[in-house]
Amino acid sequence: MTAASSWSAALAEWAVPEEILARAESSPWGHPVRRFADRADAAVTAPSGRSFEAAQDALTTGGPGSVLDVGAGAGAASLPLAPWATELVAVDRSADMLAAYAQRAAGLGVPARTVEGLWPQVAQEAGAQDLVVCHHVVYDVPDIGPFVAALTGSARRRVVVELPVEHPMAWLAPLWLRFHGLPRPERPTSPDFVAVLQEAGVTGLRVERWERPEPADDDPLDERAALVTRRLCLPAARTPEVAALLPDVTQSGARLVETVSWSGTGGA
Repeated sequence: MTAASSWSAALAEWAVPEEILARAESSPWGHPVRRFADRADAAVTAPSGRSFEAAQDALTTGGPGSVLDVGAGAGAASLPLAPWATELVAVDRSADMLAAYAQRAAGLGVPARTVEGLWPQVAQEAGAQDLVVCHHVVYDVPDIGPFVAALTGSARRRVVVELPVEHPMAWLAPLWLRFHGLPRPERPTSPDFVAVLQEAGVTGLRVERWERPEPADDDPLDERAALVTRRLCLPAARTPEVAALLPDVTQSGARLVETVSWSGTGGA
């Protein structure tokens, strides 16, 4: 089995069984725009972390350049790079996320445009840029080979990807077991992603593991519990049960992530 097919098979194990989905009162998918907007605002105010440093280095070593943000959300990965950017291009499948991105980019003094759609289908519309960043997206990508190839081919200088070492929903495993008796998989992990890149033959590969501080979640417990209840495909009436268990499983302090970067071929 190839590294790419192994990644795809491992992600497939995370699928929610149809019988559980059928009982859900609302879709368990989707992300609150406000949370992503808050993260983007914090990142612009105080940029930090190895992923930011790797991206900044790509724009200072070769001089200012354009930045493409794949799965941009509200812009936490790319908006902090505005002082060194000649243009910002954001790709996301959510129009609401892109609206939040555009609102924030407007005040940074750098030309910015947004592209709504899925990567890599919209890669041509986004165009090749000097730097490509992609944060916390790859665990949503079963067909990882074409995704990576398009990242590489769209970057003239570097690609910088940030991902958690473990699947971002791994922390909910105790609750899936508690409410549904459903064990959650242990793979894929960040080394599986690196194996995909090695198999693809990317050059200039760098992997750095580090701890990203997690800001305190100031949302009321009942709001956080309501979101997790939806994630677990449980009826809203069970939110108090989830709230009682949430403090025991909630991530706090720091999150183990990897910054994975490599050379682009967009200038070839």
